[in-house]
Amino acid sequence: MTENEKAGVEIVIAEDSRIQAKILDRRLTEAGHRVRWGENGRAALELVRQQRPAIIVSDIEMPTMTGYEFCKAVKGDPDLQTIPFILLSTLSDPLDIIRGLDAGADNYVTKPYEPDYLLGRIRSLLETPLAAEEAAESTIDVAIAGQTFKVKAGRQQVLNLLVSTFENAVAKNQELIQTNQDLATAKERLERNNQELKELNEKIATANDQMTRDLEAAARVQRSLLPAEEQLTFDCGDVAWRYVPCHGLAGDFLNVFKLDEEHLGLFVVDVSGHGVPSSLLSVTVGRFLTPKASDSSVLVRPGEDGTIVVVPPVEVATELNRQFQSEDFSELYFTFVYCVVNTKTGQVRYTASGHPPLLRLPAAGDAAFQTLHSLPIGFFPEAEYEEQTLQLEPGDRLYLYSDGVTEAMDKDLQQFGDDALVEVVTLNRSRPLDAGVSELLETITNRRQDCEMLHLP
Repeated sequence: MTENEKAGVEIVIAEDSRIQAKILDRRLTEAGHRVRWGENGRAALELVRQQRPAIIVSDIEMPTMTGYEFCKAVKGDPDLQTIPFILLSTLSDPLDIIRGLDAGADNYVTKPYEPDYLLGRIRSLLETPLAAEEAAESTIDVAIAGQTFKVKAGRQQVLNLLVSTFENAVAKNQELIQTNQDLATAKERLERNNQELKELNEKIATANDQMTRDLEAAARVQRSLLPAEEQLTFDCGDVAWRYVPCHGLAGDFLNVFKLDEEHLGLFVVDVSGHGVPSSLLSVTVGRFLTPKASDSSVLVRPGEDGTIVVVPPVEVATELNRQFQSEDFSELYFTFVYCVVNTKTGQVRYTASGHPPLLRLPAAGDAAFQTLHSLPIGFFPEAEYEEQTLQLEPGDRLYLYSDGVTEAMDKDLQQFGDDALVEVVTLNRSRPLDAGVSELLETITNRRQDCEMLHLP
């Protein structure tokens, strides 16, 4: 047989899996062979009888006729018995070899197999064709697994099958050696990775400890900027406040202070978001909201005669909006409510930029919200803000708060709401101001464990 003839021969395959058959067909066709396929042993046997192939490749486990039965049928036919026959097997049982010998198989190829290995087995069998006398049946005794079997097979078939079995064993052993080497390499890599992970975890733990200390220090600094006491007394009356951030650092901020001898300033700032960026912006905004006349303060400015001029609330909101556009501060914006109280007359001038409205509780009468409709600070450079005036009478109370009060949710995700706020402050109208503020905080805290609230009545 010439090299060209060996490169392209007629092959019949028997395989009940259509997918496996197509894969095998493609591999053999790519190698230059011509392939016919039978979906079981019986169908493949008909193809062999119709036209004698150069070689047969058959799976073992098939319906209708197994690979062993197919092989016996071929080897039992004097006209077909010299056709080389390859069985595809998992070789999961040593008795598979005996069954193959008994069936007359010439070679085993174990699954899964490399296409080049199967093609090599085909070339080897084509180069050493069986003579008719070699294919004739002869009986030999084979001992395996403590048992002796009488097997009918020619010497060449036995040799081919044993060589095939040996090669498979060697190949599997090499695979096992390679697998063990890969496992050893993987183990070393895993040990290195574990060590690196341990070191990284230690670094992360150290960094977390440092970050925790830094955040705690920052929170202390932020709280130091709040009023010194939670109950303050001025000529116009008392001020009580509570500050309960959701996290150590918060985007909420408040303050109350004297602007001059006749005016008191109160504000609440609520920056969008949470955590470090929001808290840093709130502190930065707080630096501008100082009662000390300076280049950075937007609340007061030096007068021509050396006196202090109190800036109207609407001008304060407009200036903050000019300096704190969200696009310049990581898309953060903030709501803002600011009141200027005349301590002599009780007049209050205020502005509210996207912030919840003031709640006024008169000494006699119903509580009422003082609403202003304006955008938060930082939304648009051209945003316009409003200012209103109200007159406080003796005994009146005025509440400033963040949305953490009205939006506090209970276990059923129901918000506290405006009505509940009015109810609580009304029920406590006869109590001292500081006690009333504490009662409001306790009511909200009982509704939820996780809250973010600023309260400044």
